[in-house]
Amino acid sequence: MKKIGILFGKERSFPDAFVKRVNEKNVEGIMAEPVHIDKVMQGESSGYAVIIDRISQDIPFYRAFLKNAAISGTAVINNPFWWSADEKFFNNALATKIDVPVPKTVIIPSSTMPPDTSGESFSNLAYPLDWNSIFNYIGFPAYMKPHAGGGWKSVYKVANADDFFAKHGETGELVMMLQEEIVFEQYYRCYCIGGKHVRIMPYEPRNPHHLRYVSDFNPGEELHQLMTDIVIRLCHYLGYDFNTVELAVRDGIPYAIDFGNPAPDAEVTSVGQENFDWVVETAANYAIERALLHEDGKDNLTWGEYVKRSAARMKLY
Repeated sequence: MKKIGILFGKERSFPDAFVKRVNEKNVEGIMAEPVHIDKVMQGESSGYAVIIDRISQDIPFYRAFLKNAAISGTAVINNPFWWSADEKFFNNALATKIDVPVPKTVIIPSSTMPPDTSGESFSNLAYPLDWNSIFNYIGFPAYMKPHAGGGWKSVYKVANADDFFAKHGETGELVMMLQEEIVFEQYYRCYCIGGKHVRIMPYEPRNPHHLRYVSDFNPGEELHQLMTDIVIRLCHYLGYDFNTVELAVRDGIPYAIDFGNPAPDAEVTSVGQENFDWVVETAANYAIERALLHEDGKDNLTWGEYVKRSAARMKLY
């Protein structure tokens, strides 16, 4: 019997529905359950062919458990090694190399020095930075956000240089990005599962949280196809099995705003019943697919095209 597990925190609607849907399909030799951990021994199997991870970004113990499970053969969705290494500034840099439009973005050192460092630790960093060039490149108003993280946490809109410096002083040890504002006509949040199944959802981030999936716009056929291609390209290069990509449409061009969300919101109360039903069904089918392809003791992870190409180049030496 190959087990599919789901690792989760406070959320209930998606994990419960996912387990129920997998088991309703009655695929021979496949069953699903919430992950149960009573011990973690180095190099030993977790007992799961597939684990859907919904919480390890907040709990380091779970991240360590998942890496141990992965190296012992579990197909962890999403790859815990890549997720640990990934961050939003790199995502934007990668997007520029694969012809995906993104806002102009720069990375900013933290306002407060990290623990156990001093001014001498930053000998290679100019002080002050070339703020005039940075501000001329980005323009105002702009958005400042952590270079790693999500959930709209610690996101600031800054009106001018003085506003930037005042708000940057509130960010402590966070390394921040400063990003061009995209004044959009339409905004979409797009699920991508298995690197091939895409659901494009009109999304209004300016609404209260419970109304963000309520909008008065929808994409035409051409825009829908363009966004689908962008979503698949990004997830293909990053290697995410379960992700959301946020696209802001300005003058007909979709700009990728946020596209590293490997534990995306899937609660029925926020995404709505129709979107919820789609993600439950698609995730269940994909997890079963991965379980059927699972090989004991092998690397069953998904690795993105960026990593695979880098590994291929290393083999040449």
